[in-house]
Amino acid sequence: MSDILIRTEGRAGRITLTRPKALNALNYDMCMAIDKALIDWADDPAVALVVIDAEGERAFCAGGDIAEMYATGTRGDYGYGRRFWRDEYRMNARIAGYGKPVVSFLHGFVMGGGVGIGCHGSHRVVGDTSRIAMPECGIGLIPDVGGTLILARAPGRLGHYVGLTGAQIGAGDAIHTGFADHYLPEAGWPALIADLCASGDAGLVAARAMAAPESPLAAAQADIDAVFGAGTGGPVDVVALLSALEGREEGWATAAHKAIGRNSPLSMACTDALIRALGPGDGIREALAQEFRFTFRSMEHGDFLEGVRAQIIDKDRNPRWKHTIGGLAGDEAAAMLAPLGPDELTF
Repeated sequence: MSDILIRTEGRAGRITLTRPKALNALNYDMCMAIDKALIDWADDPAVALVVIDAEGERAFCAGGDIAEMYATGTRGDYGYGRRFWRDEYRMNARIAGYGKPVVSFLHGFVMGGGVGIGCHGSHRVVGDTSRIAMPECGIGLIPDVGGTLILARAPGRLGHYVGLTGAQIGAGDAIHTGFADHYLPEAGWPALIADLCASGDAGLVAARAMAAPESPLAAAQADIDAVFGAGTGGPVDVVALLSALEGREEGWATAAHKAIGRNSPLSMACTDALIRALGPGDGIREALAQEFRFTFRSMEHGDFLEGVRAQIIDKDRNPRWKHTIGGLAGDEAAAMLAPLGPDELTF
């Protein structure tokens, strides 16, 4: 397959995304190839660990390839998108629960579907070009592929900040918020990968890692927590949030105000609800099952098709959301996240 290279090298199973011109966007066939490889290697004694990386300088994986979802969805066919998400989420869960170390090298843009394959493994490596984000609220979706679990586990209200705004975060912030584990300058990645393949020893990752860069979000956390309602336990009031951000001069605040003002109100309300719904005992499967309830309905009842049209197809950057800020009834978000009965995601 030209979009992905799967092979074994020494003691390692190797998965390399090979669509650099498309920023290694993840399509359905790539998802299925990754899942099959993981199944094949699970009981193979010759494979001690799995290494996931990507070609090109700009991105590990900038998200899912949603052109086909848009094309089928606008024709009233929601089956393809639902099948894509269902099978992708099962693959994400397999990575998170894999019985062998999974080492991912997260350079450049790591967004959406890229988070799903790169940020649930046991050893997640970032470098100086890493820019991680969950920007789905800007296209009428929610942070999915298990992203809500990472956001729910982030310190304080940083998960709400990252999830509602779609903010891009660098290496220090990625480690602080829980999207990554280790920092190593990218010049040292090829040698580390070669040694992982030769030895099968995932302990080399921590041994080679260097001190992480400073985290701007950690420095701003007290203010972010206050603005995003830490300690309240209740839902985020987007109108009040915009008011609290109004006039603040910090870079994080001005960026948040702009993003929240333009994102889908329905998506932001559901993102907030999904993050708050995950308790300490919940794991990847609970997160994915909840996310699937939204994505299952997102084309027919949500803002997804309009968001993709505005941001990716027509590129007018002027989405006509179903709701205005402050115009969303509480039961509308709840309806998007209600159980699906026989269509619930299973593993």
